[in-house]
Amino acid sequence: MAGISRKGSLVAAALLALLAAILFAMGRPPICPCGTVSLWHGVVQSNQNSQQISDWYSFSHVIHGFLFFGLSRLLLRRQPLWVALALAIGIEGAWEILENSPIIIDRYREVTMAYGYSGDSILNSVSDTGFMILGFLAASRMRWWVTVLIAIAFELFTLWTIRDNLTLNVLMLVSPIEAVKEWQAGG
Repeated sequence: MAGISRKGSLVAAALLALLAAILFAMGRPPICPCGTVSLWHGVVQSNQNSQQISDWYSFSHVIHGFLFFGLSRLLLRRQPLWVALALAIGIEGAWEILENSPIIIDRYREVTMAYGYSGDSILNSVSDTGFMILGFLAASRMRWWVTVLIAIAFELFTLWTIRDNLTLNVLMLVSPIEAVKEWQAGG
């Protein structure tokens, strides 16, 4: 990984392996239960969403990386980049574990546009974390304003394309708005 020491790369790989092991112990399927592995799956309302390597929500995970990098530069300015990245992987991994717990799976089904959501495959969770790493490392090499513009573009693009994005996803999980849910269902 560019900008990350060998030690940092090994720590990142170990954290990804630990995430996969925990998800496996939780009973998450390694790949899509449909039996296929695809690079991209673009149908949100389907049984393969959040099961393949990438989907519309991969853009949100890149933005997670942007945010984690920005926070690390504010809060961990003196730490090497690999330490900040390891913490970001830990936070993203913790989210992936929580996201695949029954309480969050049920919450998604209740209040978001993820009707019938059954959680992520291990492949998708590890890939989501990989997209976060990509965003983190990209942000480490870009000017802050370029990172912000790309994040806004991703949010607007997914909002226009699938009527969902990181902002709406968080809003609907934390404080659902029925009008937003109805608007999302209309797409």
